[in-house]
Amino acid sequence: MLKLRYSFTVAALLGLSACAPSNGEESDTPSVPPGFELAAAKQSAAQSEQSQVIDLSVAELQTLRASGNIWLIDVRTDEEVADGMIEGASHIPLAEFSPSPELLEQANGREIVLYCRSGRRSAKASRALAAFLGKPVRHLAGGFIAWDEAGGATMMPQ
Repeated sequence: MLKLRYSFTVAALLGLSACAPSNGEESDTPSVPPGFELAAAKQSAAQSEQSQVIDLSVAELQTLRASGNIWLIDVRTDEEVADGMIEGASHIPLAEFSPSPELLEQANGREIVLYCRSGRRSAKASRALAAFLGKPVRHLAGGFIAWDEAGGATMMPQ
């Protein structure tokens, strides 16, 4: 195993040295490791994807709710929602959540804001919705746990 690792390292170094100018003159093309551009592009795409999801604090969500121009969607499971949900929210389990023209029609011009138990699943749903809309989507960071701990209004599902 050690010999294989050593051979690979030597081969990689020899491959990198082949990218450098050999005639002693400097090249206009920067010498970068093979695959660097792909890794940089992947990182840039990941950063772009993250910027499409906006984390809201409990206080920010309370302010948005007061405006009356949001549609708050709980993406938790039926079992989780049975113990309570944020007052005024609608329930669409993540397994059934699908960004679509029908969903936007139901929003009736209101901004869609998502939440789940801790924020992980709502971030996933927010990424999908942001990709569909082509613009950032907000979700409650910390989810229902943060809302409940802050004393936010809750209700039992209907």
